[in-house]
Amino acid sequence: MDITLTDIERQAYKQTPIHDLDGRVKLIMVIAIIVYSVWLSPLEYTNLYKLGALELYLIILMAIARLNPIYVLLRLLVALPFGTSIVALQPFVRHSFLDKATYYPIDLPFGLAVTYEGLFFGGLLFAKFLVCVSAIILLSSTTRMNEMVAAARRLGIPAEFTLLLTMMVRYLFLFWVFLKRIRTAQKVRLFYIWNKKVPRKWILRQVAYTISSLFIRSYEQGERTYISMLCRGYKEDGVYLHKEKLRFQDFTFLTITAGLLIVIQLYV
Repeated sequence: MDITLTDIERQAYKQTPIHDLDGRVKLIMVIAIIVYSVWLSPLEYTNLYKLGALELYLIILMAIARLNPIYVLLRLLVALPFGTSIVALQPFVRHSFLDKATYYPIDLPFGLAVTYEGLFFGGLLFAKFLVCVSAIILLSSTTRMNEMVAAARRLGIPAEFTLLLTMMVRYLFLFWVFLKRIRTAQKVRLFYIWNKKVPRKWILRQVAYTISSLFIRSYEQGERTYISMLCRGYKEDGVYLHKEKLRFQDFTFLTITAGLLIVIQLYV
């Protein structure tokens, strides 16, 4: 099962209580959960329970949003290599914030040693990574891309930054089509990146050609788009952003999330 940009955007068009929430509320909720997870001390064992409670809360929200579990799992597996590669190193590292280190009784080559504190810190780091990625998956799966950018603008994000995000969202799908065309042309020519009969240097060169081709096309497209915008009288303050008031369900959801974070911090 391959996940494309269209599949991700299609998930955001469902009609559920989570999808119907204001984008600002969901953005604040995700930022609050990520900041709280990162803020937790790496030395307390109870923080694992706190992170577990947060992950359970996110799973409940995903169930309410009727997200496909296979879809969520596949997106999580895509992000896991980036986090697990860092987590795997922690048991072998002597951290400066630890006063002492208790070594695990096991002999490893190259003078490596595993500590109990490193194992715990690695597990806690993985739990933080899991909670943060789950929160991002929930946000991206229940909020349309344009709505997410508009929510960021209403929250006071600089206009230049939101403009770049808007242009990225507008042409992201176009370049995805370009990439699919390039990959189709490569398959027709029997190009396979994991082919062991072909020198790796040559394969890396072809991948570099693909990346450079996309870069050139994106640059040319951006130049044409910018010139077209100037011809149509574009100005930095010429983007209209209509106002939207928060509803009762938005305040309710924000209150529940804030209350949950307070309860987890005080009683878990």
